[in-house]
Amino acid sequence: MIKLFKYSIIFSLGLLVVACTDLEEDLVGDITEDFSEDGVNVDGPGGSDGPLTALYAELRNSGTANHGGYYSIQEITTDEMFIGAKGGDWFDGGDLIRLHQHTYTANHPFINGAWVATYNAIATANDNLGSGNLNESEVAQARAVRAYFYWRLLDSYGRVKLVTENDTDPPQASREDVFAFVESELLAALGISEVTADMDLSASPLADGGSAYTMNRYGALGLLAKLYLNAEVYTGMPMYDKAEIAASFVIDSGVYVLCDEGCSVPNLGRRPDVTTDPATLDGYAAVFAANNEGNPEHIFSVRYDEVNGPGMNFSQMNLHYSSQFTFNFQEQPWNGYATVEEFYNSYEDGDKRKEASFIVGPQLDFSGSALLDYAADDDDIQLNYTPEINELAPNSSREAGARPAKFSFKQFGRAEMDNDFPIVRLGELYLIRAEARARQADNWAVAEADVNVLRERAGVDPYNGQLTEDEFLAERGREMFQETARRTDLIRFGRYNDTWWEKPVSEPFKNIFPIPQEQINSGGGLTQNPGY
Repeated sequence: MIKLFKYSIIFSLGLLVVACTDLEEDLVGDITEDFSEDGVNVDGPGGSDGPLTALYAELRNSGTANHGGYYSIQEITTDEMFIGAKGGDWFDGGDLIRLHQHTYTANHPFINGAWVATYNAIATANDNLGSGNLNESEVAQARAVRAYFYWRLLDSYGRVKLVTENDTDPPQASREDVFAFVESELLAALGISEVTADMDLSASPLADGGSAYTMNRYGALGLLAKLYLNAEVYTGMPMYDKAEIAASFVIDSGVYVLCDEGCSVPNLGRRPDVTTDPATLDGYAAVFAANNEGNPEHIFSVRYDEVNGPGMNFSQMNLHYSSQFTFNFQEQPWNGYATVEEFYNSYEDGDKRKEASFIVGPQLDFSGSALLDYAADDDDIQLNYTPEINELAPNSSREAGARPAKFSFKQFGRAEMDNDFPIVRLGELYLIRAEARARQADNWAVAEADVNVLRERAGVDPYNGQLTEDEFLAERGREMFQETARRTDLIRFGRYNDTWWEKPVSEPFKNIFPIPQEQINSGGGLTQNPGY
């Protein structure tokens, strides 16, 4: 078993107050040593001392799977999750309620935090690209990873500055120009001028497969598929044909397979005295497990490690304080994130994704005894996660809401988790191809074949003429829960401004977050998005 010991020195202490025009002043250095129990060193940018180590680490540093930045603004603005205010606990000045109810403003700290973290990642990419120390493949990787971070900005804020190694303080670009930049960078990394049915990637400097921790051809194509699927939102011009082609190329390559029958890992969260805990996690559950490294469905993933790759805190964010004794966590959880009841109820009973994604019901400790909550809101002191939720604020029940557990927990886990987070995985590409085909044909039945591949894995009946636009959106939600996809999906389907539990109708300008006021105030000519 390989162990990587990495020590990072971060000189940018003022992370959350950095203006986009000062990005080149942020220095991130990495001193990395590789060790192996069997004497074999690991090479490659996914976890070594290669020149792109710091850039790939930015996938963790930029808020992909922790509280207070990108993950938070993508998830708790949707009908998937909420954080209830339990008296003063988790009220946080109303910031979490404002995200849920779409009353956020340009002064919201999470919106500013996501902006700054993303631009810091871009600065690292620019440092790499301007160093002159990269070979052709590494240049292509750095450009594609930077394009991914610009896709986050494009999707979240629309009009941003395209800071590159050649221009550290450019004017604010239109959303269409940001789209064109992301597309051109990914195409350049692939060595092609456009995505076509007969495209030849043999000249691409990106690898033809390999580690999911390193950007390869299929990862870049997956990002293009996401980009093209949302092109009509970003530019007003639909590009579903290109989304279909990009997704199909990856699916049809045969390089990746869905994690289904025979794809399993040991259940690291298993309690020996609790007979309902399975010995292994199979299929869908294995895709997101604490030991999911090397999963055959992962195309481009963020590598997390409880010691050397911190940044995933779901066990702390989601679980009740007492759940520490279920998993023997080193630290007590925070009792924050929970699932909106209607979303949880959208799963059929027997859907394996439902079983894998949530913790509900009376809870037991490691030995199988009742897990107690001495400050319970009701007369039963056994901790019981209920899908039902009394209210968002001011006194949300401490045990309310099914708890997100798709990225499953392990015994004796630290506050930092080990689960890899897929940015591009094969299951989503089936959904992208399905939707792209349906939209081109104006017929959702066209999507059934690809969707049924995923439903078969989930153990639920296939669609046979019943698939509608609404049902597809619900099915996509069930497959992609907790993967920071829901906000983008709701916007594409025209549902982000709808009313749902404890959220009124919101105005269409909320589909794009405001440019953080702190960034506008720090100079550089940034102007606010309309409506704010």
